[in-house]
Amino acid sequence: MLQDQYRQKLRTPEQAVQAVKSGDWVDYTSNVCFPPLLDAALAKRRDELTDVKIRGNLLFGPIQVVECDPSREHFLYNSWHCSAYERKLCDRNLCNYIPMIFRNVVPYYRHFLTVNVAMMCVPPMDKHGYFNLSCATGIARGILEKADIVILEVNEHLPHILGGFDEFIHLSEVDYVVEGPHDPLPQFPVAKATEEDRKIAEQIVPFVKDGATLQLGIGAMPNVVGSLLAQSDLKDLGMHTELCGDAYYELHKAGKLTNARKTIHRNKGMTGIVFGSQDLYDWVDHNPFVTVAPLEYVNAPETIAQLDDMISINSCIAVDLYGQTCAESAGLRHISGTGGQLDYLTGAAMSRGGKAFICMTSSFLDKGGVRCSRIVPHFGGDIITGPRSQAYYIVTEYGVVNLVGRSTWERAELLISIAHPDFRDELIAAAQEQKIWRRSNKR
Repeated sequence: MLQDQYRQKLRTPEQAVQAVKSGDWVDYTSNVCFPPLLDAALAKRRDELTDVKIRGNLLFGPIQVVECDPSREHFLYNSWHCSAYERKLCDRNLCNYIPMIFRNVVPYYRHFLTVNVAMMCVPPMDKHGYFNLSCATGIARGILEKADIVILEVNEHLPHILGGFDEFIHLSEVDYVVEGPHDPLPQFPVAKATEEDRKIAEQIVPFVKDGATLQLGIGAMPNVVGSLLAQSDLKDLGMHTELCGDAYYELHKAGKLTNARKTIHRNKGMTGIVFGSQDLYDWVDHNPFVTVAPLEYVNAPETIAQLDDMISINSCIAVDLYGQTCAESAGLRHISGTGGQLDYLTGAAMSRGGKAFICMTSSFLDKGGVRCSRIVPHFGGDIITGPRSQAYYIVTEYGVVNLVGRSTWERAELLISIAHPDFRDELIAAAQEQKIWRRSNKR
């Protein structure tokens, strides 16, 4: 019976995308659940369609509907959180960012947004007629429920990830199914650690207790720090995170990740989305040690707050002397997105023994090879991700400072103390001009 229903709904990609009409809102969900066969088929319909608006996030490309239409007359792509590929699309004026907080994405759909057609990749259907939502579970179910038409593309390479809830959709809820061969999943292993990365990790390790639960944010820095924590003497660490990347697999291999002391979801690591290396995909596949759930639950501060000793490690692009952090733009150039950073700044602060760290190298080299400070006097056009009212631990290779409860002059003093030495004098001069520097401060 199920197989008969399945065959009735089976379509070629070209047949399935006939469901899309001019003016529609189409959703591609997230990361490696992007549907390349459907995307390519939809791109072939470019000249038949106008004003088709598409949403996605953390898509690694190429997105054919974008690449085939540089005028954006036919397809208009928008992202909730930019991957490196989507960032380049923004640079080319081929992608618009949708401001968000990750835990609120599905409620946005539920209460405010239209989805005419949703399409995503899933693993093959199981014997009960269910499709696992795999690496996109954090947001997928809520989007599919809102869609007028649901099209699933079966990707034979996707892992089946066991879920807490809303990690599946039944064949009866699906309009069309598409099959076809796929390339191996994109690979994103942990980047090689630099000496600065190692020093930043060394600053954080003393604050992490045995039995602490870790959230490692999106980006290279948190994953590298997490990977280096695997080389520490810590034990019985837990996982509760929006993104499960290779750092958690490294912690597991090192025997550090057991989830044994978590105050909720004990013995299980919880996440919302997954992408990384093939080793990671193999690890999470049908693994009862890892559970996936919607981000409106995983990232809810009231959920995070129930985890004692919750350690949140995220990265930023820059911080100003007031404690504001920017993690999503360089000036007005869009880089990534808010993601779950605010979710975990809030939740970790509510956790008993919890701590929220924002990490960055103290400086960087621009395209011309000129060294620039990541600690700046004040922002002028950069997008604020973390307000100064939610500034906690800020970390560079020169140290870690806690800004909680600190006045403006105290914050300036603390942040300058972990700035690159080449910029400290000019930052002091700027703080004086901004009237946030005490003459009695030691230099």
